[in-house]
Amino acid sequence: MIEEYPYDDEEEFDDEVEYYAVRPNKTKIKKDITALFNMGIEMSALSQSNLRQLGLPEELHEAISQVGGMGQNSARKRLLKFIAARMHKLDAEILEVITEKLARIKNKSAHAVREHHIAERWRDRLIAEDNDALTDFLYEYPEADRQHLRQLLRNIQKESQNGNPPKSARLLYRYLKELLNQEEDDEETLLDDGQDVGEDEDE
Repeated sequence: MIEEYPYDDEEEFDDEVEYYAVRPNKTKIKKDITALFNMGIEMSALSQSNLRQLGLPEELHEAISQVGGMGQNSARKRLLKFIAARMHKLDAEILEVITEKLARIKNKSAHAVREHHIAERWRDRLIAEDNDALTDFLYEYPEADRQHLRQLLRNIQKESQNGNPPKSARLLYRYLKELLNQEEDDEETLLDDGQDVGEDEDE
């Protein structure tokens, strides 16, 4: 069990200054701790698989996992203060690596939400407009399987006419999502290849 951070609920981060033999700017310390406090909130919202990707020290990992399962109460706030204080004491390079990993996870999550909405919009348009929408889609995504899409759309029409569950509509969404994911992976590969080329040229 993680020991709770020894702050009263009304206290802010004044005691953090005591961690230093030579006291730096108190306002800057409060600002840094507040940023780490908010970073703790972001990390507590991650799935366990994503949280493990951060490579946190065991004590921090356990504390953040606990925060994720807590309600909005004073105990949660004290634990977040504990996390912020421990992170503030980490080596600067380690903290930078953790921050970069968190940024990549957040960026990937934002892409996933964006892809979800794009796939939904294309699915609805393909179902509603059929051939016109399919022409536009294939122009934008030429790597898509035309015959597979046509078959899915025909199945969707049959299911709708017969009052069957929308199985094919779900399959269409899944296929569109896979295309978007593949496009994202291809873009990342191109970026990585470009970075490698640049590094080779520098050498």
